[in-house]
Amino acid sequence: MNIKEIDNLSVSGMLPYLSDKSTCDGIVIHDCLESTNETAKEMAVNGAEHGLIVIADHQTAGRGRYGRSFFSPPGHGIYMSFLLKNAPQSLCGAPTLITAFAAVTVSQAIEETTRKTPHIKWVNDILLDGKKICGILCESPEASKYIVVGVGVNFTTPKTGYPDEIAQSAGSIFRERDPDITRNRLAAEIINRLFDAIYICDKQAILAEYKKRLIMLGERVTVTEMHETYEATAIDIDESGGLIVKKETGELKTLISGEISVKTSIS
Repeated sequence: MNIKEIDNLSVSGMLPYLSDKSTCDGIVIHDCLESTNETAKEMAVNGAEHGLIVIADHQTAGRGRYGRSFFSPPGHGIYMSFLLKNAPQSLCGAPTLITAFAAVTVSQAIEETTRKTPHIKWVNDILLDGKKICGILCESPEASKYIVVGVGVNFTTPKTGYPDEIAQSAGSIFRERDPDITRNRLAAEIINRLFDAIYICDKQAILAEYKKRLIMLGERVTVTEMHETYEATAIDIDESGGLIVKKETGELKTLISGEISVKTSIS
């Protein structure tokens, strides 16, 4: 029996790999949800505590940034949302920075468990071999005292492939061969790292790791903000995870939202 045949997401499957066994008390796993982020937000409103982790094998209405759908087929991904309360003051009101921290967390977890080296496309996409394998969505409803961090990982590729609209850009961690680890192993490693990254680890160290993995620094990029599109060069990341770009006019601008596209050897 190979790993794919026994790889059902479960607390018992994650438990051997959790560095803090008590973390499992906050894990809730569903076969199918509309959206793990929506479920986590509903549970937060109903009194769920910090440390809640909602995981689904399948999402029927998974979302990315700007309300875009996130393809979430059963048996091939890890779709999880973390409920954060009492976040450090430096992170409050800084969703771009939290997204950066989560991107580093997931990248390191993938590297630790698979020995593959992911890269990051600002602000929330994780790439492997030039294909998007993970998206991150941080949400903090207005006037709320909590943050939900959603992570969607493409673990293996469905036999039918990806929908036409993402077929050229989407990939998976194990795209060309069967996995040699379970989804439970990777999910546990992400859990081990995410809370520490946000509440304990050194902000400067995380930002340095984020910059190291970014694919676009020094590259020409196309920026789309609201109804404006322009060419620029990606220069740096600021203390809040914003992308500093230099427009063709020489003007420097820091992006905290918007979209970029870049042509590089790995993107």
